[in-house]
Amino acid sequence: MKVLLTGSNGQLGQCIKTIFPSNYELIETDKQQLDITDSFAIEKIINKYKPDAIINSAAYTAVDKAEEEQDLANKINVLGSQNLAVIANKYNIKLIHVSTDYVFDGKKNIPYNEGDITNPINVYGKTKRDGEILVLDNNPSSIIIRTSWVFSEYGHNFVKTMLRLSKTRTELSVIDDQKGNPTYAGDIALTIFNMLENNCPGGIYHYCGDETVSWYEFAKRIFDIKKRSNPSTKHANIKIIPILTKDYPTRALRPMYSVLSMEKIKSLGIKSSNWNEALMHVIPKINL
Repeated sequence: MKVLLTGSNGQLGQCIKTIFPSNYELIETDKQQLDITDSFAIEKIINKYKPDAIINSAAYTAVDKAEEEQDLANKINVLGSQNLAVIANKYNIKLIHVSTDYVFDGKKNIPYNEGDITNPINVYGKTKRDGEILVLDNNPSSIIIRTSWVFSEYGHNFVKTMLRLSKTRTELSVIDDQKGNPTYAGDIALTIFNMLENNCPGGIYHYCGDETVSWYEFAKRIFDIKKRSNPSTKHANIKIIPILTKDYPTRALRPMYSVLSMEKIKSLGIKSSNWNEALMHVIPKINL
């Protein structure tokens, strides 16, 4: 199978390149090689390579910065997604599009399922939800995978931020009243592969880690593993202090509870991400 991959240098893109087997021909593109906001550029690359599927892992993901760069976030997350959907539909190409838990407002206290009403509370979430709508409007057979709290050995993520900050600090204050499920990008990549292999039907699916934690609990787990893997490291004695969201104001609001229900995707035989196990493999690969 020939697959066009957008966002190939991001966390998910890097994992897809690592996980996909050699019998899949990946056409790897980053933003320099393919501007998804340019429909003519997309059509040109489609005509050149004639892929069987498109995986859209390209996105504007800087949550706080999006509040100031609304036009850019909208251009990438909405217009770019729409362009891919329109062209995939035109050429009868399967499209897998990656979205986020931040399409929800976080006011529930039980996991969100795919049919729950969305109500994003920040620009990033709104642009991702608008992108979802346009993807399905223009290509109803598309697969949309919403995921949450993504981490890996690549790119920018919470795990790397915690380890980097701990190099110069003796204590870190981390929010303890926002709940979600960390998800390893490598497991998302494997899920995408399985969905392509099994020709899964279009629609929205939730995929995330198997345990709900707060950011504070996530941070504690990171440093517990770091300490076990290297007891002499300066990270080992970092003090993690739980704080409330109100004590750490940010430009963008975050949902207080963004846990995703995986019942729908589990019915396809897909297991949740064992993020604790993944974290044990990821941390030794991060040299900070």
